[in-house]
Amino acid sequence: MDIITCHLNADFDCLSSMVGAKKLFPEARMVFPGSQERPLREFLKAFPMEITKMKDIDLSQVTRLIIVDTKDPERIGDFKQIIGRQKGLQTFIYDHHARRPGDIAATVEVVEDLGATATLMAELLRSKNITLSPIEATILCLGIYEETGSMRFSSTTDRDLIAAAYLLRRGADLNIVSTFIRPQLSRDDLELLNELIASLTELIVHGVRVKIGTAARENYTGDAAFIAHGIMDMEDIDAVVLILNMAGKTLLIGRSRVAELNVAELMQHFDGGGHPAAASATMKETIIDIVKEMAIKILHEIIRPEKVAKDVMTSPVITITLDSTIKEAEVLLTKYEINVLPVIKDAQYAGIISREIVEKALFHGFRTSKIDDFITTDAITKPPGAAIAEVEAAMVESNQRFLPVIEDGQIIGAITRTDLLRSLYEEHIRSSRTAPEHYESKHPTGRSVATIMRERFPAYVYKILQTAAEVAEETGVTAYLVGGSVRDLLRGEQNLDIDIVIEGSGIGFASALGKILKGKVKTHERFQTAKIFEIKAYDCDDFSIDIATARTEYYESPAALPHIEMSSIKKDLYRRDFTINTLAVYLNKRDFGRLIDFFGAQRDLKERTIRVLHNLSFIEDPTRAYRAMRFSERFDFRISKHTERLIKTAIRLNLFEKLSGTRLYDELLLIFMEADPIKALKRLDRYKLLSAIHPGLRFTREAAATMFQRVRETVSWYNLLFREERIDIGVLYLMALVSGLTDADREAALQRLSTPEVTKKHIHSGLAKLKEPLYYKDPVSVYNYLNGTSLETAIFLMSIAEHDEKRKSISRYLTEHKYLRPELRGNDLKALGLPPGPIYSEIFKAILEEKLRGGLTTPEEEKAAVISRYVKP
Repeated sequence: MDIITCHLNADFDCLSSMVGAKKLFPEARMVFPGSQERPLREFLKAFPMEITKMKDIDLSQVTRLIIVDTKDPERIGDFKQIIGRQKGLQTFIYDHHARRPGDIAATVEVVEDLGATATLMAELLRSKNITLSPIEATILCLGIYEETGSMRFSSTTDRDLIAAAYLLRRGADLNIVSTFIRPQLSRDDLELLNELIASLTELIVHGVRVKIGTAARENYTGDAAFIAHGIMDMEDIDAVVLILNMAGKTLLIGRSRVAELNVAELMQHFDGGGHPAAASATMKETIIDIVKEMAIKILHEIIRPEKVAKDVMTSPVITITLDSTIKEAEVLLTKYEINVLPVIKDAQYAGIISREIVEKALFHGFRTSKIDDFITTDAITKPPGAAIAEVEAAMVESNQRFLPVIEDGQIIGAITRTDLLRSLYEEHIRSSRTAPEHYESKHPTGRSVATIMRERFPAYVYKILQTAAEVAEETGVTAYLVGGSVRDLLRGEQNLDIDIVIEGSGIGFASALGKILKGKVKTHERFQTAKIFEIKAYDCDDFSIDIATARTEYYESPAALPHIEMSSIKKDLYRRDFTINTLAVYLNKRDFGRLIDFFGAQRDLKERTIRVLHNLSFIEDPTRAYRAMRFSERFDFRISKHTERLIKTAIRLNLFEKLSGTRLYDELLLIFMEADPIKALKRLDRYKLLSAIHPGLRFTREAAATMFQRVRETVSWYNLLFREERIDIGVLYLMALVSGLTDADREAALQRLSTPEVTKKHIHSGLAKLKEPLYYKDPVSVYNYLNGTSLETAIFLMSIAEHDEKRKSISRYLTEHKYLRPELRGNDLKALGLPPGPIYSEIFKAILEEKLRGGLTTPEEEKAAVISRYVKP
């Protein structure tokens, strides 16, 4: 038996979603798990529908349970009894609420970030070309209009509007919708409204004004949710919480119009749910005063304090002293890619100077003049505790793009227009709704990925990150998870290279965290980095974490190594190679799991694009071109046209000639370590990045690709043997890459790459074997040919062997003969009366050759052969 159900105290979004699900599952029965709101009851009186009563359902016969508009097991009544307990039960969920701990794990789950579940159902029906009758379209419209407040709630999306338009074309009747969505207040409603208004008490938490109303009714059958909306419209408040005792139960209703208070979070403490702006909960009848006290206590815990300047500012900031020259100011502005410099005198803030002023001063010939005569001393500043609204007003009214944050006369940070816009945007997203945690969220920043972290990281990694959050709070720093682990988290893949960046002292944080994790800490003072390893806590001895202090960098010349200085997380992320690697996640407790995306990384992940952050990226570090090819092929991403153009510019400017061989060598090794390096090598050749290493390096011939493919296949074959001796992939692929060069060109290419001498020797000696003939039909000849060569040489020779018999002979050497030795030892020969001397080597060589040909399989046979040939009777 198939059942379609929803949450307790069902509303129009429940009914409309159930009707939509019924179109998808025609044989299913619609069942309300409990009571319904009054407008819904009145609608069903006017438009009767076939709805099965809960008492008529045999739960043991339910094989498929389709749940709409909720995922909370506590809100589906008696159906909770069969969730996770009934064998063979399939559970389908269609919902628009964000997932939270304890939600039902469904067989099939369709959850979208929409204003109403009815919108989701309308989209599904439309995509499947399922016909709707006018009354069905009207019912779906009722759900959308009710849940979005007739398209007025901030949770409304463009898809809700499109779905409503589609339903109107299918014959939805807005006269019916308006009749039931905005009901007239009855006498009972008015009496309850008056009682609630008279009981309202005001609570102010972190500047958020909340009014709490209480009332009791024996037989109230009205719509208390509609009354809550009415109170919000009448009162100048940020939120309202109503507590009603009625008909043997206690009903809580919450409404909020500010991001600081998420009423869904409040209702979760009473086993309810909903949205940040509208939520409710139902309990067994409880003393109102007790519930009110609990609500007040919870409100103090969950209302987020209003953002202030220090929450938004960039810190630390680059400054300049008052006695500096205009030219020195220009150097700093260019070096750090900034537009404004705060000016300091005796460690105290003195004013600001902008790039525009500096350029004009240079134009007029004031190159060596002191900046003292050019600074702005009356720029508006704010203390760290200033409200964001105050900061916004100051910056807009004064048209000021850079606002210093001052404490005790010293500059501790700065707020730019970008910082302000991002903060306002994040608040807009938070106030809209809690974004669902899936890859294609349309809101690029501010959303939480804490649930994804918990689901996709091993339990010990998640615990370590939570511990890091606690240590960050205790040490007064801000911690961020950054790098490939965050990128791959959003790509749906697991990456356990955990990198944490600290705004503050990274080494101090690492020391404190290392103690708690019972791990060893290795620090690098120059770069303010640390590694925690051999972690005893959480049973992860072989796990390590990299810690770094937030840094910025500048390059004194193209392709030079960067100079590193402490900075903010934004500047730290800006120095990364590509946008997809600039994501970060807050780890501090207040915002644990909140995603940060300054540079459009999520957009590029969704569009599968490799994009640099700025136009000088390849000029500053040309090795990024090699990384672009590597990431592009690893993820099957395209390189943006602009990024391609910048790579070609770097090649035209001969910037790769300035790169050290070591850096080129390291990048090539990373490419060789990819699962399929062939594609990346082809692209490197197409962009002439191989010839940038040596003019003779090419990968355009089909033969080259075929050779590399054979090498790759041979490596896979060898790895399946599970031998202790492992292949050095870097040496092997480098040998293959330079195999087509002359001896002189090969030496020049290896020299350009600063190839280690040992590796160079392996490659030269291995490729020299190509000039020697191999008599592959004789196992002794094969052994003598390969013995003493590196494993990589043998694998390479096997890969390029021109026919199967030759490959088989090398394969046999690797699997059987490479480690073959005589069983007899020197003492055994001595016991036979043979005096030590050169004769021993001759004997062992003869035994080995015989064994290679398949003879002398036991020690006894070896002994007998020695006696017959070398021992005199």
